Amino acid sequence: MTSQPVREISTHEFPEAVLQRSREVPVVVDFWAEWCGPCKVLGPLLEHAAQSADGAFELVKVDVDANQALSAQFGIQSIPTVIAFRDGAPVSRFSGAIPEQALASWLDQVLPTQLDIEVERGRDAALSGNLDEAEQIFQAVLDQKPDHQEAGTSLASLMLARGDTDSALIVLGKLSPTSEVERLQAAARVTAGRSDDVEALQRVVDTAPDDEGARISLASALAGRGEFEPALDHLLAVVRHKGERKEDARMAILDIFGVLGEDHPLTTVYRRQLASALF
Repeated sequence: MTSQPVREISTHEFPEAVLQRSREVPVVVDFWAEWCGPCKVLGPLLEHAAQSADGAFELVKVDVDANQALSAQFGIQSIPTVIAFRDGAPVSRFSGAIPEQALASWLDQVLPTQLDIEVERGRDAALSGNLDEAEQIFQAVLDQKPDHQEAGTSLASLMLARGDTDSALIVLGKLSPTSEVERLQAAARVTAGRSDDVEALQRVVDTAPDDEGARISLASALAGRGEFEPALDHLLAVVRHKGERKEDARMAILDIFGVLGEDHPLTTVYRRQLASALF
């Protein structure tokens, strides 16, 4: 898409002009109307900021009268309402005509910082196959800001890919518990046992079927190899036994669900079985 600092769009253009485009550069959406007095005060400030930003963000204007369904989708109850989008999702919003200095402060909060730009450089390095360089960049960002979400999740992903689950969990433990962080933590716990000897653990379980620790270890090793269905079967057996390790098995099952995702067929089937086994 050709970069335009300010443009007016309609509902059918919104997915590409805002959701998709905001994965490349922040997009600020101004919901306004021709008859709105405060809109005529705020609009020029927004447009001047966008034109002066040298591509740091793009401004998209949406006429609420001509795009009522889109306005309703984002809960626009008064205008002007301004919403900033990054990575395909809204990250901040305000309503009403605010002074130029307040607008500048709001933009500072939603636009990428220098550290954010460094993270993007690290992601580009990773996509190019320069994993060592990418890891160094992410680590440098975290040295300055240990709870930087994007740097932390990106570094943890690289660590998981090379099997360093302990380091990944340390990095993730310093971040806010978002769904992405929780997914990566689950993946770290699930893959932690992938180097264990499955055959040896299977022999222990065959010899002592009631050894809950061995069965959980076997399930962990299987899950670490991506053999999720037999892993879930072993963990469910521990839950149904209702022994001392029942809660450990339940949490391990939830970790596998976290890796698979809520819509995965195994998650759907085994969630029902887990509910039945618990009660």
